[in-house]
Amino acid sequence: MASRVPPSFTRFSAQNLAILGPLRAGLADSKADLAKITGLSPSTVTARVDELIGLGHVIEVGDGVSRGGRRPRRLALRHDGGIVGCIDLGIDRTSIGLVDLSGQLVARIDIELDVAAGPHPVLQRVWAEFETMLAESTAYSQLLLRGLSVGVPGPVSAETGRVIAPSRMPGWNGIDVAQILGALAGVPVLVNNDANLMALGEYAASDRREPDQVFVKAGSGIGCGIIARGELFTGSRGAAGDISHVSVPGAPPVACSCGRTGCLDALASGNALVRELQAAGREVATVEDMIALARDADPVATRLLREAGSMTGGVLATIVNFFNPDRLVLGGVLSQSEVFVTGVRAMLYAECLPLATDRLTIATATRPDDCGLLGAGTVFLDRMFSLQGI
Repeated sequence: MASRVPPSFTRFSAQNLAILGPLRAGLADSKADLAKITGLSPSTVTARVDELIGLGHVIEVGDGVSRGGRRPRRLALRHDGGIVGCIDLGIDRTSIGLVDLSGQLVARIDIELDVAAGPHPVLQRVWAEFETMLAESTAYSQLLLRGLSVGVPGPVSAETGRVIAPSRMPGWNGIDVAQILGALAGVPVLVNNDANLMALGEYAASDRREPDQVFVKAGSGIGCGIIARGELFTGSRGAAGDISHVSVPGAPPVACSCGRTGCLDALASGNALVRELQAAGREVATVEDMIALARDADPVATRLLREAGSMTGGVLATIVNFFNPDRLVLGGVLSQSEVFVTGVRAMLYAECLPLATDRLTIATATRPDDCGLLGAGTVFLDRMFSLQGI
């Protein structure tokens, strides 16, 4: 079983972070590269690298390419210096994974789990499943467990870390997920909204090439995460990007869990579409069933998915015009439907200014099944390798 890291895990100095940053990002793999990127003198870089090697954070991994003199020793972050437990909590299914210190997802499992069972039973089950997975992952079970990073399908306060008024998590309002899991695990725990983590995971998976991105999680519910200048943007209280309860212009007055009518989530989410398709007499139980019907040319399923894509695209058009991102990414199960994606794309081009879309990349997620776990690992590691620390 992995050992526990005490909450007072040693923080890195600014000088050491200057060295670790380029190594983590893959921008440097030698002392010479580090000196060039950081502007530090070769002697200072050597002193810092030697210190980090002594602390067990950096290792030498062989000889690099000679540039006229002796071949430099290649450097890398020590990936086996610990692991991070990552949890992507869903409405009816939860993914659990292990991320090493390089940010790579090295193990994962998926479990059926109804979030409506309540916070304590759900989190106790999640921790039990995590311990079992970790014990069975022989290559990683002896590594230091640095902490846990959790994504939840509801708003999370940026100030307190508590779940705030989640529409699909009955009994979770005001719950301190970090406190409950921390008591079970004995390690630091970070908690974020799942769409935010998916946005961060997608950005990392796409090699951080386009620093302004909007990620839309279109699944059983609808959420959105924003990457601005390469950083996750959550706003002053954590509500940035929450498009679930934006009113759809001209929409029918369908009641929403927030108490209003005509919200995007109540009209275009996967759960809403399944209910409407069932009301039309189709025998479907899941969003996947609905997408399969549309692929088989069912006219009602096809119409509902196209309309949902158009409504989602209409809401996103305002965001694209306002934020002017490089890239808009569709994730979640609805992104598997070409009809839905086409509806989003058509509405964006119809409603956005040409200047906002002429260089806009509209894509589906690079790693749709993993981006939530990757984002959870990324946010934890970014925090761990910072002056703030964990």
